[in-house]
Amino acid sequence: MSTRKNQLQAFERLLDIMDELREKCPWDRKQTMESLRTLSIEEIYELSDAIIEKDSDEIKKELGDVFLHLVFYSKIAAEQNQFDVADVLNSICDKLIHRHPHIYGDVNADTEEKVLQNWEQIKLKEGNKSVLSGVPTSLPAMVKAYRIQDKVKGVGFEFENSEQVFDKIQEEIIEFKQEENSIEKEMEFGDILFSLINYGRFIGINSEDALERSNKKFISRFQKLEEIAKENNQNIADLTLSELEILWNTAKIR
Repeated sequence: MSTRKNQLQAFERLLDIMDELREKCPWDRKQTMESLRTLSIEEIYELSDAIIEKDSDEIKKELGDVFLHLVFYSKIAAEQNQFDVADVLNSICDKLIHRHPHIYGDVNADTEEKVLQNWEQIKLKEGNKSVLSGVPTSLPAMVKAYRIQDKVKGVGFEFENSEQVFDKIQEEIIEFKQEENSIEKEMEFGDILFSLINYGRFIGINSEDALERSNKKFISRFQKLEEIAKENNQNIADLTLSELEILWNTAKIR
């Protein structure tokens, strides 16, 4: 691994390259925070894919792309006399020190739960009107549900054990089955999903990661099914469900 000196030199190299690209490259010179926004979201999803795949080389590559975007935003802001990369880094350093009084102060917090409780209490003292005010409205629904649950846990709003959480899932399923109004049924279905995400979080499973792994597994198996059908000179659109199930089971063991 590189030394701290080498790490700082690498970061300075990126800053120098960003300065040069912003000055000389027509594409880089044209970019704004707004034009970079969707590209940044794409980079984060690519990083997420690499993490799920546990591909360290790809993680390194995608982290580089994310670093570039962070430096890019800071460069644009500096040009507009708003802030620069030093302001960005000092801001997060100050926040981390302020929100970790058990490390940089005299507060005692020897468990993860206590740290989270302190974190949420500090944010409320900083002026947040609600524990949930920090949850971005644009988050995907499943990620948002997880963050909501994790944040209210920080102020003690949490089931005592996993059995209680599982009972809540069963309760929501019963309510879903009994509901006949289509609009209300959709709400009850959402409550089931919310409860399932909460159960996963409670036992240490991230529902977003779990579902994405299931997505990838299904895609892989279905593509194998398509390959088998092609080998058999079959058109999957012409096959019955029973015939497709036979191919599916074959794909599972191939």
